[in-house]
Amino acid sequence: MALGLTPQQIIDKDVHPLLRISENWTRVDLNLVANIQNGYAFPSKEFSKDSGLPLIRIRDILKHETEDFYTGNYPVEFLVDKGDILIGMDGDFNASVWKGPRGLLNQRVCRVLPTSNNYFDTFLIICLQPYLDAINSETSAVTVKHLSSKTIQQIPIPLPPLPEQRVIVSKIEQLFSDLDNGIDNFKKAQEQLKRYRQSVLKAACEGKLVPTEAELAHSEGRDYEPADVLLARIVEERREKWNGKGKYKEPATLDTSGLPEGWMWTISDAIFWFVTSGSRGWAKYYSETGPIFLRVGNLNHESISLDLNYIQRVQPPVGTEGTRTQIIAGDILISITADVGMVALVPDDMEEAYINQHVSLARPVLAINPHYLAWFLASQVGGQKQFVQLQRGATKKGLGLDDIRSINIPLPPLAEQHRIVFEIETRISICDKMEATIAESLQKAESLRQSILKKAFEGKLLNEIELEEARNAPDWEPAEKLVERIRQEKQIKENNNKPTRRKTHG
Repeated sequence: MALGLTPQQIIDKDVHPLLRISENWTRVDLNLVANIQNGYAFPSKEFSKDSGLPLIRIRDILKHETEDFYTGNYPVEFLVDKGDILIGMDGDFNASVWKGPRGLLNQRVCRVLPTSNNYFDTFLIICLQPYLDAINSETSAVTVKHLSSKTIQQIPIPLPPLPEQRVIVSKIEQLFSDLDNGIDNFKKAQEQLKRYRQSVLKAACEGKLVPTEAELAHSEGRDYEPADVLLARIVEERREKWNGKGKYKEPATLDTSGLPEGWMWTISDAIFWFVTSGSRGWAKYYSETGPIFLRVGNLNHESISLDLNYIQRVQPPVGTEGTRTQIIAGDILISITADVGMVALVPDDMEEAYINQHVSLARPVLAINPHYLAWFLASQVGGQKQFVQLQRGATKKGLGLDDIRSINIPLPPLAEQHRIVFEIETRISICDKMEATIAESLQKAESLRQSILKKAFEGKLLNEIELEEARNAPDWEPAEKLVERIRQEKQIKENNNKPTRRKTHG
């Protein structure tokens, strides 16, 4: 849906702090200092993934690289160069200075072409996003929000005196540079923690995270129970649980090659005695109260914990369909469509809950530590690698229940599983605390960025000395006079029918 208010009406509501400006400034509509160029509807039959000119679509303007290319003929006026100001006109309404290679301006992306010598391009770029954010928040939509070029043209952007624009831009760029350096360091630390998590899981899967039972037994001069004894108990338990519940198939077992002493390979079919997925058509059971209805969005790739921040509740049907898809503590949930391979372990204190059709429920036997199994399935070198291999194919876009039963699993002795889980979760817990600290720091950095912008637009970012220097500059004049000069400048260009000036941006 489109915006129901004009940009000026949004400003008049006075509920968006970054839209407030200094009483010594004025405003000009964006179309007085810039032209808006809409993108072109390039024929999709000429799209390519590996050749042609980069085709700049909405999803590309913040990444500064494209996923699609265009191989056909094109109007040259839609060529985009590094430094051009682009705005995505659907979704979140993001503005960005293009840093990628020369490309083509696709439909639903517009370009802002500055036209005035009396309004700094860089100040315009700084001003744009807060107004787009406010417009986005005031735009109601059932699906995707849409922004029109007319609305962009009507944005009443701040107009300080020219020397103040210059000094504000310089100070913001310095402050943001320091802030961005700190943010980059935090994000690098986040990536390092992700890599460390996977290195912990890799070591666990290879029997290198803790001393093995065999190593401890040898050093202590005692016997230990190897995995083949454990597997015999697992198979027996699985056989008992299948008794009288249909045709039973003896699960396959694999050899011990490439594993530590006392370990052996098995297959998930030997460990999961019950595998199912949810059913379609549960929307009619949605309710404000009742048990939880778990969906793909409740799983993630970062941990084996369920994300219950956003949940749907249901009044489940009575009978087999409800019973079959109800989870219990120790169940392992796996996403089988869309973002495939996310894993979660149902905790002991989980309230009554059911799964939808995009989630598989795999119920392990009691003779194995379910935490060990869940961590293995969540590891890149373990379950994740196999999930990727299993979902390959031209038409197969997800995982089937047979795939869930066919995962090769390294099985350590049970005592070793317990020690591995303890060590994994001890280290992951430390990572979680560090990541929480980093996330808090990033949030504070973003709040600081907003605070800098708020002060800048309110005319409070410059100190008295900086402000005095700006007012003593030879090109200083009150904002009211400057806006008149901008109008005259635009009128002259229109009368002379001269092409608009294109500035480059650093």
